[in-house]
Order: sequence, then structure tokens, then C-alpha cells
Amino acid sequence: MAEAHQAVAFQFTITPEGIDLQLSYQALNQIYLSGVRSWKKRVSRVRNSLIKGVYPASPSSWLFVSIAILATMYMRSDPSMGLITKIQHHLPLHMSLSAQGQTMLSALVFSTLLWLSLILALRFCLKLLLSYHRWMFEQHGRVSNFTKVWVVSRDFCMVSHRKPLLYSYQTSLPHLPVPAIKDTLSRYLRSVRPLLNDLEYKRMSELASDFEKNLGNRLQRYLKLKALWATNYVSDWWEEYIYLRGRGPIMVNSNYYGMDFLYVTPTSVQAARAGNTITALLLYRRKVNREELKPSRVPGTVIPLCAAQCERMFNTTRTPGEETDVLQHWQDSEFVAVYHKGRFFRLWVYRAGRLMSPRELEYQIQKILDDPSPPQPGEEKLGALTAGDRIPWAQVRKQYFSSGVNKRSLDVIEKAAFFITLDDEEQGMRGEDPAGNLDRYAKSLLHGKCYDRWFDKSFSIVIYKNGKNGLNAEHSWADAPTVAHLWEYTLATDAFHLGYTEDGHCKGEVEPLLPHPQRLLWDIPLEQCSSLAVAQALADDVDCHIVHFRDFGKGRIKKLRVSPDAFVQISLQLAYYRDRGSFCLTYEASMTRLFREGRTETVRSCTNESAAFVKALENGEDEESCRRLFRLASETHQNLYRMAMTGAGIDRHLFCLYVVSKYLGVDSPFLKEVLSEPWRLSTSQTPIQQIELFDLKNHPDYVSLGGGFGPVADDGYGVSYIITGEDMINFHVSSKHSCNQTVTNIKPAMVDVLCNIPDKTHQFHTGYKDSV
Repeated sequence: MAEAHQAVAFQFTITPEGIDLQLSYQALNQIYLSGVRSWKKRVSRVRNSLIKGVYPASPSSWLFVSIAILATMYMRSDPSMGLITKIQHHLPLHMSLSAQGQTMLSALVFSTLLWLSLILALRFCLKLLLSYHRWMFEQHGRVSNFTKVWVVSRDFCMVSHRKPLLYSYQTSLPHLPVPAIKDTLSRYLRSVRPLLNDLEYKRMSELASDFEKNLGNRLQRYLKLKALWATNYVSDWWEEYIYLRGRGPIMVNSNYYGMDFLYVTPTSVQAARAGNTITALLLYRRKVNREELKPSRVPGTVIPLCAAQCERMFNTTRTPGEETDVLQHWQDSEFVAVYHKGRFFRLWVYRAGRLMSPRELEYQIQKILDDPSPPQPGEEKLGALTAGDRIPWAQVRKQYFSSGVNKRSLDVIEKAAFFITLDDEEQGMRGEDPAGNLDRYAKSLLHGKCYDRWFDKSFSIVIYKNGKNGLNAEHSWADAPTVAHLWEYTLATDAFHLGYTEDGHCKGEVEPLLPHPQRLLWDIPLEQCSSLAVAQALADDVDCHIVHFRDFGKGRIKKLRVSPDAFVQISLQLAYYRDRGSFCLTYEASMTRLFREGRTETVRSCTNESAAFVKALENGEDEESCRRLFRLASETHQNLYRMAMTGAGIDRHLFCLYVVSKYLGVDSPFLKEVLSEPWRLSTSQTPIQQIELFDLKNHPDYVSLGGGFGPVADDGYGVSYIITGEDMINFHVSSKHSCNQTVTNIKPAMVDVLCNIPDKTHQFHTGYKDSV
């Protein structure tokens, strides 16, 4: 009861002598410190808004401009060419200031206007410079004079004595351009040529031609109008129609996962791993809130990438609706939500205005682990509502969670910084079956038991009984590179900066009288719901396999002057062809964050050139022909990737044209057929963005497995891969048991090809190197 009394700031009773007021000074002190912390954050936001609002200049540059103007006037010269005098005549202060004071004030006003004009000019020039992307297509060592001038001009505009904040470049990023409809259709027809026979290709060409001549130009005009008005003509529709309007389960179909270190588990103490992981995540949130993170850049360059996705990383939940879901984001929260053995808890992470130490968080987590209380009726499998279809969840939420104790408890989960599951299983590469255990580890992170995760949260952390961890991320608010950046920081901070004691516990001391984790209360009339059955059937159908490839990696591939990404993508084409005897529509995710609010674009990796190489290799053609075809396929793939990054992709443009057609109430047979084509091979590379955080030379075991996702098509594959270090490539392959072709035929063969194809294609890369 002592904790309950301390949680109340004051109590009062009415007596014959009057009102007896009892104050709890400890509680009032907590209120005061929380208010101080809130005001500090507000001041920080205002300061950051000023700094990034004048970037690439700095606030102190105003003083330099003002002093320069006043010094020039002191030398009896008018740098304003009469503007200062005109400003002086219009100032309503003729009677209250002396003539000298009026002149000085007018000069300061002119200096401020000049300073603002220079900032706008700098930002406009920087935006123009960042709109130039031809540098990406030029060969190494053959840079044009125009690009050289561009580099000098770009560096001049981006020079600032102050380091840029996280969002400093946002207003200087260009808008995503709308490609010419003729170019998009031409690129589309080229992308489907290896998938169609002559008659099918002729029919598709006629559909595309008819679309361009008639409906296409009309839709294009509406799309260009949107591009002039909106910050990004794709992102809002992509988020709405691809993610939020989906009525099926987001578990497996949309959410994805990230894994722990492959070989190392920093501690086997579950509560300690949770304490350090929570601390690292909250330190990252502090950096996001203060905008102290370095802006992401194109690797190897100073070109900034859009950081808008970071805004909704924490305190964000996808709430269900009957027609469409809604992303809700709260400014801040001082607690996280925790699930353990069917019970939900609120865990406060701040104490007296400060972030709790890892040791204190470990102590709090251990309290939850030691709590013997059973779940309340309907509580244990409540999370299954977020795993099933969205409409039943929206209806149940409206009926049972719109008021009372259920709403208060649900608010805690949805407003929490993030969600944590203390899993009672052990996972990782361990035991007598390390490969099988890695597969089970992947499945556990992808869907768990279908009710022990909260799939609506922006991301959920899973801490296993043996200290292994991982995360499950919701996809609508951001793409994988943003979450991967967070996870890289978390793993590195946990292992290399926070660390553990010799017995595996968190470092630091525990303050006495910490508030205990608060058990959430529920009044749930339903013991079972259809959502769990739907989710369980989906989870049981998913098959996951991890291929840990160590024969060689990007080190050898780059020595052969081949793009590692192109190498993997062509290998995947060969793998698929060997098992099916045909090619399929292949999706590779590429970013468009060179543009403001950019998200992703599709690289159609199955090309005429890659198909020609695969057929030549399978038909046993001579090595010289295979070397030439592989080189051409690799160059084509890299060119497609660059085009997707620079706004000249295919699929987002066609998708937006389709949305416009639906708003206009017109049907297009061409667009309908294009958007109904199945992606039987959906691929994505997990980039390593913060290499400086991991010293793989001195700590080679601290490598991450990356992450993965479920298959997009029922008869297809989801393939995620991470190129780690110089000699490792990890693949995450997913498919469905319900498809006989992927389970009995293609899955083992694909794994075999992924493990063996690089050695076989290495022969051709070696020859290619010699020819170069």
C-alpha cells in the first residue's frame, strides 16, 4: 500500500474542524521533475526548429551579416542602395528613438531581410543541386566536367560550421518527379519481355499502346497536378492503399523481423538483456527527439536522404478500422508495455525526470518475471486480435475497448514507446541442430504464438529466456532501412557501450523505492475469437529457412569488379529457373529517399539480360559468351537500381495512375492487368548503415543475421539477404507449406543453389576480371 499512497499527490478529508489536506511531497516532487523534463524538451524542439529552419546557414550568421552592414554604414557607405532609408521612413518609431537609433534599427531590419534572402537562395540552390542525379550513372574514373562543377557547387552550399541535425536537409530535398508516361510504358514492356511468349507480348504491347493514346494522358495530367501540390505524389497513397486499407492479417503478410547477433549472446540473463535493450532503444529515441542523429546519406557520399520516417518510430500504433486503419502517433511517453505469460504490464522508464539505469530496468523486469499472478479471463490471447483480420479487430475494439477499464489498459499499450515480449522460450543458433533452430528462431520472430506480440505497434521487442533478442516491426509507418538503423544502434550500444558485469547482469545501482510495474486490468467477455484461428492457420502455413553462406562474400565479389547486389539477384534468377524451368516477375526493393518523403520503388530484377545469361549457362554455352552475358546482366541491373532510386521507376508511377483512374471512375484493362501480376519472387537487401559501430576486425563474432519477411505470393518466395563483412552473406527464405511446388521441389533446390551457385559463377567472374 505504500506505493499506492506515494502515487497520489494529495489526500483530503472533511472533519468538523474543516478540511484536512495531506500532501505527499515526494509525489509533488515527481510532478515537478516531470514538468521540468517536458519543458526542457519543448525548449529543445524550439531551438532545433530555429537551427534547421536556417540551414545551411547558422543562426550566428545573422550577427555576421548585421555587423558587416553596420560597419559599411560606419564608413559612410550605403550597401542597401537606399533601402535602409526607406525602411526608416516606414518605421512607426520616429518619436521614441533618436535619429541614430532609427538608422541603426533600420539597418538591423535590412540585415535581417538580407540574411533571410541569402538563406532562401542557398536553400534553393541546394535543392537544385540535390536534384541532379546523373553523377550516379557515370563510370568510375570517367566523371564529366559538369559533374565535377556540380560536386564543387554542392559542397559549397552544404558547408556549415554547425553539424546538420537529423531533419536539417528536409526542406532542401527535391520532390519526386513524375516520369513521362511513354518512358514508363517502354520500361514496363521491356521488363515483362522475358516472362511472355511472342503472342502474349504482342497483346500486352497493344494494351499499353492503347492506354497511352487514350486514358493514359488524361490520368497523367491529374498526377502531375498532384505532384505540383503534394510533397510526394506517391507516399501518401502508397501508405493508404498498400498498407492501411489492407483488410487481411498484417502478421506475416506485412510485418517483418530483425535478429540478434549470430554467434554471440551478450548475456544469458533475460531480465538483464531486457534492461540494456530498453535503455539502448530509449537512448536512440532521445537522439531522435533532440535531432542528434546524423542524417543518413547515400553510402560513400555526402548526399542526404530523407529522414521523415524517423518521426513516427516511437509512441506509434496502427489502430484498426472497418474500412481503413489509422496510424496514431503521440509526442512522447514515459513507459513501455510488457507482456509475459499472458499478463500485460506498464513499466515506467523514467524516475525523477531521468531515464532509469539499465540495472534499475533489469530489476523492474525481474519483478515481472517473478510475478506469479495468473492471466485474467481473456487476457492471455488478447494480442491475437492484432494478428488476425482487421475488420473483426475493429469491431471488437469498438464494442469492448471504447470505454472503461479496457480502454484505459489499451491506451497504455498503444501509447507506450514500444512493446516488449518476455518470451518463455529459448531461441538462437544452438544445440545439436543449429540450422533448424535458426529456422525456428525466424518463425518465432515473424509470428510467435500469434497472441504474444502486439503486431499493431510500430515495433515490438522480443527477449527470450536464454537472453537472445529480436524485433518485429509494423510496415506502414516506415521501411526496413529505418528500423535496421535503429536495430544496429541498439545491438552495438547493448554489447559495446552498456555492457554487463561478469555474472551477466546490467551495470549500475538500483535506487530504493522504485515504483513497481503496473499490472493492466481487463474486463473481457470473450474467451476466444476468430482472429486467433485465422492467425494460427497463417502462421502454421509459413515456412522459414536461413542460409548462412560463408564460402565468400562481397570482398571477393568486389575484387572481381561486380556489384554484390547484382551478383545475388542474378544468382536468384538462376536458382528459380533451375527449379521451375521459367522466369517470374521479381520484386527488389529500392529506396527513393533522395526525394522528400520518399519511400520505395521496385527494381524488376528479371531482365532480358539476366534471362539470356541464365539460359546460356544452362545450355552449356562457352565461357566467353557467359562472361559477356553476365557482365551485361550485371550492368543492366545496376542501371535499373539507379533509375529506381532517381525517380525513373515503373511500378509506383503505374500504381498512382491506377489510383487516379479509380477516383475518376474509369477502368483500364492495361492497369488492371499490370497491378494484378503476382510477385512470385519478392526480394530485399538489408543494408548495413553504421559500419563504424561494429569492430568486426577485433570482434568478428558480433555479426548480425539481418532479418526477413513472409512470402508475398502463395506460390512464391520472400527472400531477404544481408551482406555482412567481407566474407558472409545471410539469406532469409520464406514460403508456404500449402504450395506443393515450393515445399517439395523448389525450397531444397533453392537453398542448394544459394549455397553453390556463387562457386560456379565464380568461374565467369574470374574471366571477366581478366578481360577487364
